[in-house]
Amino acid sequence: MSLGLPLVATNGHVVPLTTRIPPYFLNTDHRQRCLAQLRSKHTGLEKYIYLNGLKERDPNLFYEVLLGNMLEIIPILYTPTVGDACSNYSHIWRRPEGLYVSIEHKGHIRQVLHTWPTGLASRIAVVTDGSRILGLGDLGANGLPISIGKLDLYIAGAGIKPTSAVPICLDLGTNTEKFLEDPLYIGVRRKRPATAEMDEFMKEFMEAMKETFPQLLVQFEDFSTDNAFRYLEMFKTQYRCFNDDIQGTGSVVLSGFLNSARLASSATGTPLSEQRILFFGAGSAGIGVAKQLTSFFTLQGMSEDEARKRIYTVDSKGLITADRKGLQEHKIYFARTDYDGPALTSLIDIIQYVKPTALLGLSTIRNAFTEDVVRLMASLNARPIIFPLSNPVSLCEVDYSDAIKWTNGTVIFASGSPYKAVKFEGKVYEPGQGNNMYIFPGIGLGTILSEARHVTDAMVEQASIALAGSLTDEEESSELVYPRLARIRDISANIALAVIRAAQTDNVDENVLFRNLTDEALLDYIKAKQWQPCSAHSYPHL
Repeated sequence: MSLGLPLVATNGHVVPLTTRIPPYFLNTDHRQRCLAQLRSKHTGLEKYIYLNGLKERDPNLFYEVLLGNMLEIIPILYTPTVGDACSNYSHIWRRPEGLYVSIEHKGHIRQVLHTWPTGLASRIAVVTDGSRILGLGDLGANGLPISIGKLDLYIAGAGIKPTSAVPICLDLGTNTEKFLEDPLYIGVRRKRPATAEMDEFMKEFMEAMKETFPQLLVQFEDFSTDNAFRYLEMFKTQYRCFNDDIQGTGSVVLSGFLNSARLASSATGTPLSEQRILFFGAGSAGIGVAKQLTSFFTLQGMSEDEARKRIYTVDSKGLITADRKGLQEHKIYFARTDYDGPALTSLIDIIQYVKPTALLGLSTIRNAFTEDVVRLMASLNARPIIFPLSNPVSLCEVDYSDAIKWTNGTVIFASGSPYKAVKFEGKVYEPGQGNNMYIFPGIGLGTILSEARHVTDAMVEQASIALAGSLTDEEESSELVYPRLARIRDISANIALAVIRAAQTDNVDENVLFRNLTDEALLDYIKAKQWQPCSAHSYPHL
């Protein structure tokens, strides 16, 4: 590599003619030095802070290290460690990293957006209002690391160019008293706005985003349940946007369920249409995933109404039925009309009534799937499907080792957070992880390249089907439900291809040149557009 400095070769080594660089530095691998420094940190938060500093000092080196060690670093940049980063962000803040748009900017949002340096070159923004960060609740202005982390995954997973990414936190106040009372809290010190005021703000914000960044895709992230559905419905056909908690999570779970159901049905010889799914948790993620999973049944030839009847939802009050008073609007779609007995509030009782083939957790309740619950699922199914999807691990419904033990290794498992392989009775079991990183980078890349006017339901569904079909022969023989994350760039390219074709079918693509390309030629083009860090930057800036 060249530093742009005079060099001299001596004794077979390259030595820079400067005292600022150690004489034999160029004969070492600085990436390994960075990894050693990272691994010397004792806590996840310390590792997050180190990586944050590395990205500031040398972005190319940061992304080169990330791409070479994704399985190790992704859990630091995103779940589970990003939860700690958000909770403590006001205390670990070191430098400007993203764009804050405050409720106090209302009426002047365009001017605020115009301060972002990349302007018209911007292609992807992850936007949060900090109101429901992972399972940690309302963190207010501390939510920015969620947007930063998701964009790092876009860059690593799909090859989105770093300079085209815009992390945004909408600082709308917080209802969490401890932040309002914290002298170091970095956000506006007020309660969150009422619906009317927030609607006005969001309408101005989205209009200003389209005007300032006309080629931009907006990904909504970690809004409160009601607002997540509200603004997705309000904006999804008006702007180029999607909600990762609703559509991304739903799509990645649908993909894992497609492969899981094939394994389960193969073990029993029953048709795929006989699956019955029980959702424990009915927030934006839970209902969003449930709606996406109706596609599993419609793909088997069922009507939408028939598909809906195969899905049961449970919240803190028990099985959701249509006769419940004060039922929230987003829960009505799956509310049961075929049960008129006494309220079912115990998960055990609900499972005995429903007899589900699959139990999915999006409740953020740690250990909600007890030994009795898991053993009951195993008694009802030769291969029980159990997906504890709540993030981070501290909020997961059941740990992988317990699920293996309590089902004698028969469970088909996928979690939201990463788990290590488990050895049980002489056999090694490898967990699946329903990580949105499998889906949203490919959806984003395909949407950006096709210049789709908006993200359609078919684009999200085809992304899911493409992911389900991306297993290698070895991964299928190992009974994995998701491919190994190390192949994420190729996976994202294939998903982007499926998204582009779906955009064309729905006639929302504005880049019509792709219509003339074969799938092979288009896939080659997609891969050629994926950004790569320059390895010549594997040294400190001078």
